[in-house]
Amino acid sequence: MAKKFVIVDGHALLHRAWHAIPPLSNKKGELLNAVYGFTLIFLKALRDLKPDYLAVAFDRKEPTFRHQECKEYKATRVKQAQEFYDQIPIVKKLLNAFNVSIFEKAGYEADDLIGALSKKGEIEGFENIIVTGDLDALQLVNEKTRVFTLKKGIVDTVIYNQKAVQERYGGLKPEQLIDFKALKGDPSDNIAGVKGIGEKTAIELIKTFGSLENLYKFLEGKIIKKYEITERIKKLLLERKKDAFLSKKLVTIIKDVPIDINLKDCEMKEFNKEKIIKLFQELEFRSLLSKIPFSKEVHIFHQSSLLEDEKEKKSAAKKENYYLINNKTDFKDFMEKIRKEKLFVIDTETTGLDPFKVKLLGISFCWQAGMAYFVSVKDLLLEIKNDLKPILENPEIKKCGHNIKYDLEILRESGIDLKGINFDTMIASYLLNPGSRAHDLDSLTFNEFGHQKISIESLIGKKGKNQMTMESVPLENLSYYSCEDADYTFRLMKNLEKKLEEEKVKSVFEKIEIPLIPILAEMEKNGIKIDIDLLKNLSNKAEEKIKKIQDEIHQLAGCPFNINSPGQLKEILFEKLKISSYEIRKGKTGLSTAASELEKLKKRHPIINLISHYRELSKLKSTYIDALPKLINQKTKRVHTSFNQTITATGRLSSSKPNLQNIPIKTELGNQIRKAFIVEKGYELVSIDYSQIELRIIASLANDQRMLESFRKGEDIHARTAAEIYNRLLEEVTPSMRRVAKTVNFGIQYGIGSKGLAEAADFSLAEAENFINEYFKIYTGVKDYIEQTIALAKKLGYAETLFGRKRYLPEIASNIDQIRKAAERMAINMPVQGLAADLIKLAMIEIHSKLIEKDDSIKMLLQVHDELVFEIKKEKMEEKIKKIKDIMENIIKIKAPIEVEIKIGNNWGEMTSY
Repeated sequence: MAKKFVIVDGHALLHRAWHAIPPLSNKKGELLNAVYGFTLIFLKALRDLKPDYLAVAFDRKEPTFRHQECKEYKATRVKQAQEFYDQIPIVKKLLNAFNVSIFEKAGYEADDLIGALSKKGEIEGFENIIVTGDLDALQLVNEKTRVFTLKKGIVDTVIYNQKAVQERYGGLKPEQLIDFKALKGDPSDNIAGVKGIGEKTAIELIKTFGSLENLYKFLEGKIIKKYEITERIKKLLLERKKDAFLSKKLVTIIKDVPIDINLKDCEMKEFNKEKIIKLFQELEFRSLLSKIPFSKEVHIFHQSSLLEDEKEKKSAAKKENYYLINNKTDFKDFMEKIRKEKLFVIDTETTGLDPFKVKLLGISFCWQAGMAYFVSVKDLLLEIKNDLKPILENPEIKKCGHNIKYDLEILRESGIDLKGINFDTMIASYLLNPGSRAHDLDSLTFNEFGHQKISIESLIGKKGKNQMTMESVPLENLSYYSCEDADYTFRLMKNLEKKLEEEKVKSVFEKIEIPLIPILAEMEKNGIKIDIDLLKNLSNKAEEKIKKIQDEIHQLAGCPFNINSPGQLKEILFEKLKISSYEIRKGKTGLSTAASELEKLKKRHPIINLISHYRELSKLKSTYIDALPKLINQKTKRVHTSFNQTITATGRLSSSKPNLQNIPIKTELGNQIRKAFIVEKGYELVSIDYSQIELRIIASLANDQRMLESFRKGEDIHARTAAEIYNRLLEEVTPSMRRVAKTVNFGIQYGIGSKGLAEAADFSLAEAENFINEYFKIYTGVKDYIEQTIALAKKLGYAETLFGRKRYLPEIASNIDQIRKAAERMAINMPVQGLAADLIKLAMIEIHSKLIEKDDSIKMLLQVHDELVFEIKKEKMEEKIKKIKDIMENIIKIKAPIEVEIKIGNNWGEMTSY
């Protein structure tokens, strides 16, 4: 069997990845999207193609012989941003770690080197596979050479052999593609070809005559063939003969490059695993580790003894340092040790993820790196409750965990009230890198220590019918897994503690985020009651309405079609109804029908608004109306949402199962859904919402006297803004004027520009630009604040709140306009939205401490944006509301007065002002 020689077009893959992967940075602020995409494709090629020999070719920056032949060659190509070129050395470093031979030669392109390498492989009798991001190499395809390329993005691949090339190009053989391109040209490389000759004509001519040379021999009467060429085509060909032959020379890949190729150097070698892991750690590519071929995943559920196997593989935690405690004697020894400790890490192992439904299997503890203990609950439940409970409930003994809110909730369901929460590595990581989502323990362990923890898949297997339950995992394996979690949480705690101090975010961590953990856990336990009958009725009504809108859409379309199918919708809108696609973004499969794109079409056809409405209703029905009853806990008869502290980059809380933030407030159906959130008998639902808090904050930070004055007078800030801009008296301001002013007031903190305002307010670009200019003439302080905030973020590399919460913005120094402007908008918004987040969190902590702790007449149920929702006993309502209002309005002092709006009712959708 022939040896397999894989030849990679380095530059083509990098370019493909650069355009396919959105901006992606590591903690250092290095843009790595092209490196990440290249690595994905490279690892896929290794895995799928299993090469015996491997080489990668790159372009060099010097001009090639083609530039000397033709000054116009590639002259129209736009030079990529410097951030693209900065990633090339990183890719080469990565290839070195994989022991891959790299080829490049001044004066020649990567394509030519690929041609030379493939020729060498053919001579040796190898099976060549060229891995590339474009179709230029298809001319090299023959019996011994195939091309592995990308159809869409960086995931969908295709392999071209001779037959596939002929199918793709109307019967042309691979070697005829140079003649085909000589006629058709190649706009991407500014190769002219014969202007006026299209793809169809070029294919027909080369199929008929076999080559460019034979075609011109026929035209010049040197060969006779029964074939008619139109006068127009004949004229074009004869006038552009020089262009045709120059184009053929330019598109032809040179195989005789003067370069020394020693195939022995290209032979696949053992990877330097340590080097690769270290590099992946620097790049923060932990998710790609599992994609490296030839590294065997340890499926410990197939092993009789995990610890014996891991003894050789894990130097950081040897067998004797992780202890399984499952008998009274060992438990007694363990208790003697833990009683001496004033701080330890805790990690619970359970049968699932929902703290209200799962069963506790065991608890691991760690107070020294490399040493941990796993206490089995099944064997020692009584001892845990008698002996461990007092330690876990002692607030003087400090506890640390990774997502310790979950451990708190699990232990609470088992009758243990965890106190003394001191550190959470997930939250610490989030504060240090709020723009990242990789705060899971596996990622942090890898990024900090280069250590690959045992994955959950290794423990129980991949999802599917053969996956084990945690309860059925051998106790020794579960113990090792849990101890490793506790051990590395402890190590992370030590590292992250120092970083919190270095980055000066320790105060936010200790005064805001850590005290909030038990409060959120209590709110999740409280849950909220749901009216199931109302939702059932609403579901039926929504279904009827969706069906009615569907019929109207079909009527306007002139035929039935699947509205949920982007392909069918695209066909109806742009082909059947001939709606103009001007300014509509093109995706991988053609014109986009995303909501943002349909918004641009709303004035072009009445069907667009109906489709948007259909989508909105369908989403609300599936996400809330039909989903909420399924989320009701059968024991408590309430829905228990999860509050997330580590998702949003500005510090705001988010929620999931259900996501309360996404229930629309102003739509009829959104309000109907809110009516399903009801109160217990004898209680009142109380909503207390900060009024225009972000505008008050921006006025205060900007020290804008006109805006501050308006707030101090208690004026309607949007009406006042409209009055100033339109030069009207306050009472002369119309609702439409106020609406535009409101759009700018709220949009200014997100860096709204003239284009954004034009779209939102239905202005021309000139009108929008004029409006914003007038706005900044009035609110000069806000204008200065924006400019100064951007300048400071550029200087520091981050934006921060008054309390020191930071959002790191390495992209603000980018040479790419789009990326830099996005970072500037984040810089404007972060101090405002971040302070609003800090404000409500501090209020929650104070309210809980002063009013809720040990008082069952009031419960804090929900936090949504700037709103807190409480369940308060009717007889205590007046007293509690007064105190909550006082706390929320005075928790911190800013220059603008802070005000709250209070509403009460027996459901969340029908509330009256208090």
